[in-house]
Amino acid sequence: MSVRKPQDLARAKLTPFSEVRAREGALFWSEREGGESHLAAWDGAPRRYVADHALAPGVGYGGGAFSLGAKAVYYVAGGRVWRLMPGEDEPRPLTPAFGAAADPQPSPDGSRVVYVHSYEGRDVLAATGADPGGWPQVWAGGADFYMQPTWSPDGAWLAWVEWDHPNMPWDGGRLMLARVEGGRLAGARQVAGGPRTPVFQPLFEPGGGGLFWIENPEGEELDRLVRLDLESGERTVWMEERVLLEPAWTQGQRVMSFGPGGALYLRENRRGQAVLWRLGRGGLDEVPLPEGLAWLASPSGDEAGLAVLASGPTRGERVVCYDGETWRTRAHGWPVEADGGVEPEAVTFLGEDGAEVHGLYYPPASGAERPPAVVSVHGGPTSQRTFAFNPQAQLFAANGYAYLELNYRGSTGYGRSYREALYGNWGVVDVADAVAAARFLADSGRADGERLGLMGGSAGGYTTLMTLALHPGVYRAGASFYGVTDLFLLARETHKFESRYTDKLVGPLPAAARLYRERSPLAHAHRIKDALYVFQGSEDKVVPPNQAEELVRTLRERGVPHRYKVYEGEGHGWKKPETIEDFYRELLAFFERELVWR
Repeated sequence: MSVRKPQDLARAKLTPFSEVRAREGALFWSEREGGESHLAAWDGAPRRYVADHALAPGVGYGGGAFSLGAKAVYYVAGGRVWRLMPGEDEPRPLTPAFGAAADPQPSPDGSRVVYVHSYEGRDVLAATGADPGGWPQVWAGGADFYMQPTWSPDGAWLAWVEWDHPNMPWDGGRLMLARVEGGRLAGARQVAGGPRTPVFQPLFEPGGGGLFWIENPEGEELDRLVRLDLESGERTVWMEERVLLEPAWTQGQRVMSFGPGGALYLRENRRGQAVLWRLGRGGLDEVPLPEGLAWLASPSGDEAGLAVLASGPTRGERVVCYDGETWRTRAHGWPVEADGGVEPEAVTFLGEDGAEVHGLYYPPASGAERPPAVVSVHGGPTSQRTFAFNPQAQLFAANGYAYLELNYRGSTGYGRSYREALYGNWGVVDVADAVAAARFLADSGRADGERLGLMGGSAGGYTTLMTLALHPGVYRAGASFYGVTDLFLLARETHKFESRYTDKLVGPLPAAARLYRERSPLAHAHRIKDALYVFQGSEDKVVPPNQAEELVRTLRERGVPHRYKVYEGEGHGWKKPETIEDFYRELLAFFERELVWR
């Protein structure tokens, strides 16, 4: 059966898993329940691990919640790195409780743990002894950001990625490599990357002779997989002209791992569909995915097996393992009985300037002709909607709507030019693509052009508000959740990770002050005429509540019809089941009132 009611989404968790790790037959993953993430493990059946501790990596948008050592599990909770050894009843803290930690990586011999640490605006790579009682040391500092520290199998080398403002990690960065000598790093040097060359996920091969990474070279449209021979210094390209790199919004992201047979397993993003490649002694071959699964994330493994998070358009997310021949499911993040629904169609249409625009179209489950439709604008804006299970899309399809996930220009997954088309044009190109999406739905007969709704969260909320303000009547109704309303406030008040993002999307201040005013929804709120619902979390640190409050005050003063709802205790996205259920109940009721019954 398909997802039909708001409580279905609340009951089954919108984002059930975030990371999975496998080592020597051990399998662990993080799962969300009741607004918190916890560590789970497989030992013949899924079970909760360290039940009293909620995982809480706190660097940027989170991620990098845990890792596996040879004899222990390391995880982040309460701002500290913890270790739990087999046979121990209680975990032990390895670091003091100050600042934020993420992505703890133990050395192969278990003597040290390196992790990303952030405190009072300063990010570093820190190291601590693997026994409680020590004090962390700064191993690398001076860059604005760090991610993806990784040890060589013999513990003699450490590699990591770092980058500086105003870049985001997908704009450019540095792959660093250093010797580990006497409990310190020695001879740190940049081996790849640059201001216009992003690098992603350094990975030492099991024998220790080589280091792999993914990069998008400056001037190149697509990505490549590169290997550095640590002895000779020779570099070889193992794969190129594919979309491999994913935008590193969180710590601990992975797209490749060594696995069964000693082969390297690597996920390609083929316009939102995953292709799993195996690179081994026999050359390059594609690994067939289980039936119904079309998207993979967080691959992790070794000779004993490969684990990934997997889902498909009508298959909820699950933890699956591959032994070189057979796939097996170890945990379901979505109730099995809720699998099903409609299959999306990858669509491409032209913007007003003739440029291609991409999306995923979900027809209504009823099969109705020219139904009402909702266009969803993802956040980021450097993000992408893929063929992964999308319960929100299935909810709207089950309730009689056509539904379009708009991968507007600026989205990842379609090459550098498409991703960077939004730079300097935020509030212009994305808005034009939202208007083009409405025209496409109407002209192709996929929806009733007189009954269209638009919605989005964060950057998607920004595009929704700008579209309603600058193009009234194209959409009959819109919903913004924790959407950006004032670009000046965003640049001044958002968290460190995105504090210079608008330099790329709009322009650096103060030189671009005029554009910041012109492209802020707050400056155009009086022009909104179509029905609008604004949702906000009271504890949002990325887009603070004052942005929504200023917008709502202007709407109220100008007599613009709107609704406004604040969810107490929620941040930049909904975590509590009761919030999720209420949000979707309100959203469905709003669009039914405006698109169906009006």
